[in-house]
Amino acid sequence: MADLGFLTRTPHAHRGLHGPDVVENSRAAFEAAIAAGHGVETDVQVSKDGVAMVFHDYELDRLTRKSGPVIERKAAKLQKIKFKDSDETIPRLTEMLALIDGRAPILIELKAKSRKVKKLCRSVAEALADYDGEAAVMSFNPEVGRWFARNAPDIVRGLVITEHDEIALAARLKGAMQRSLSVFRAEPHFLAYDIRDLPSAFADSLREKGVPVVTWTVRTEGERACAAEGADQIIYENP
Repeated sequence: MADLGFLTRTPHAHRGLHGPDVVENSRAAFEAAIAAGHGVETDVQVSKDGVAMVFHDYELDRLTRKSGPVIERKAAKLQKIKFKDSDETIPRLTEMLALIDGRAPILIELKAKSRKVKKLCRSVAEALADYDGEAAVMSFNPEVGRWFARNAPDIVRGLVITEHDEIALAARLKGAMQRSLSVFRAEPHFLAYDIRDLPSAFADSLREKGVPVVTWTVRTEGERACAAEGADQIIYENP
């Protein structure tokens, strides 16, 4: 059984400890989280040539001086693209792991729209192959967990869950079935749960079985209080 203690030992800064003068998922954001004594939550997408890149959006437009899908550019091109209002560029996952160098735990969310996750998952697994620090992967997409369970089972894996849009009865019933199926397929070591859904009977049922629950994205004191009752640790942003 994997050692899961690092998941709940300390809060995790959402996309690094960013703010008005620090870009999300940047080197500065990672260093700020480490300086605070916290873990780092980050996002990864795969480049056209199969390299894991640290970036949240599927499109470049919101955060950078370029536009278009991340996946349509090769890594060498992506790592030269600057963020808006910053001289920092999009980093490779291997670079960020070298920067952290075991000084803080890292939760890596894999951004995957479809069932075709092999290229993305392999890129992250390759980046983590020689990393000795505390790290975990997670995704909304259960196929990511399934891939890691079969191809890199020693890497801690999580399933990201939200119930927030399940308003109508039919949606709630369908959502409950989908969550159960996702857990079955992903075989997660932990859950990353939407703070807006806590308390959650589904999350509680997994916690009772020993599955840790971290919750995102916590911004207020009220949400911190809710997280203290319904989860084991938080992924947070400063309001």
